[in-house]
Amino acid sequence: MRTRIATTLRSISGRADADLIRALRAQVAVAAEGAELTAALLDGTTGREAARARMEAVEHDGDDRRAALLAVLAATLSPPVDREDLNRVSRSIDDVLDTLRDFVREADLYQVTDVSRYRGLAALVSAGIRTLDEAVAALGPGRDLRAATLAARKAAGAVVRAYQYELATLLTGGTPERDAAEAMKARELYRRLGDVGLRLGDAADGLADGAMKRGR
Repeated sequence: MRTRIATTLRSISGRADADLIRALRAQVAVAAEGAELTAALLDGTTGREAARARMEAVEHDGDDRRAALLAVLAATLSPPVDREDLNRVSRSIDDVLDTLRDFVREADLYQVTDVSRYRGLAALVSAGIRTLDEAVAALGPGRDLRAATLAARKAAGAVVRAYQYELATLLTGGTPERDAAEAMKARELYRRLGDVGLRLGDAADGLADGAMKRGR
């Protein structure tokens, strides 16, 4: 009888974990959609105003996904890692999307005509989001969560380092600017993408801390 009860509890716990991971990955997927839209703006596939309008809708979808994740988390008796850490991860993913929204909105507000200079940094952002998704998937049984979170942290760090390099090049005159206003626009937009890297790092740290607490 005890064996049957234990088996039932493990089955219920396994389904709850799967639901939680699915909900968290759904939130990451919306952040990835925001990164794709940003890339479309930067490569000229989507215009500034259209990208801004679309990003507002994507950001609202992200809010819905976060609310759904929190509902699943509240209903889960024993999540795969600490509840507080998972909430931190979710909040950081939400911040990633909000910051991408700000980048697209400001590119429109500042009337930036040439946004191609941000493509390389945006590509690293997309890579960082994909790596974070792999780390979230590693919350499941039989996966190496520590290795996955380490990879996510490295990918986030790559975004931050690239931002620092681009900013240094801008501030030391490595790129020609027509006037101070153009340089200020570039600095602000670079900073937004650098902030995305920081938020990705926060999410990866949340997963890493949760893994450490559970001995994973």
